[in-house]
Amino acid sequence: MKDVTGIGRALLADIQQRRIPENALGLWWLGQASFIVRGGGFTVYVDPYLNPSPKRLVPPPLLPEQVTNADLVVCTHDHSDHIDPTALPGIAAASPHAKILVPGVARDKLVGLGIPAQRIVVPSVDEPISFGPLTVTAIPAAHEELDYSPDCGYPYVGYVLKLNGVTLYHAGDSTMYEGLIERLKGHRPDVVLLPINGHDWKRTHQGIIGNMTYREAADLAVEVGADLAIPMHYGMFPHNTEPPGHFVDYILDCYPTQKIKVMARYEGFVYLKG
Repeated sequence: MKDVTGIGRALLADIQQRRIPENALGLWWLGQASFIVRGGGFTVYVDPYLNPSPKRLVPPPLLPEQVTNADLVVCTHDHSDHIDPTALPGIAAASPHAKILVPGVARDKLVGLGIPAQRIVVPSVDEPISFGPLTVTAIPAAHEELDYSPDCGYPYVGYVLKLNGVTLYHAGDSTMYEGLIERLKGHRPDVVLLPINGHDWKRTHQGIIGNMTYREAADLAVEVGADLAIPMHYGMFPHNTEPPGHFVDYILDCYPTQKIKVMARYEGFVYLKG
């Protein structure tokens, strides 16, 4: 395995030193659905998956104890590559002021990991929550179903992050469902981070829950009027991935004016709103 300590130091130095002007966001992709989002001096970790599992195709770039710069951690659902039980306690200890936002069904799990209950925030869908300069709104996700229950709410969510003049949507794990496009249009996202690994009969029968196909992700980005679409949730596990080139080719064939960005792992990128 690569020297993740060295990779992590370089990545954290880039986050600290990179200039992010007004109406811009810095984005760093850690692989799968894991991103760091920064703007206005505020740093958010989304679905930080840092488990050094031998099942990974690429190593994690950070150790949990290196994450000393988190102002907020948001997690989309209780699967181990999104709510990482090996990472969250270390992140919580290294960034002791950071709150952790999770669906209600995952609250007790975090308490069981030793994270103080007062640091755990459970959002209500479609209701914005403010954390300093950041506003977060949870959006229901269908992975592959919405699975809503009156007692537990929605177990899968995505998040709309409004920070530093930019609106970003992180879909978490989701397939398309009736009403998703209308929900997102109301937020007018500038940037959308969308899973592209899809779903099929074979994976379903292996117990692997699916996501949008690359075509569905591209269509969604265009339908909601996103300025920039970034594919995610691929290239981590050999049995559950999709070449991002398929997403690129489909966009170029069907929506040649749609802006896209395929991020290299651990890459830093500043999106400037036009």
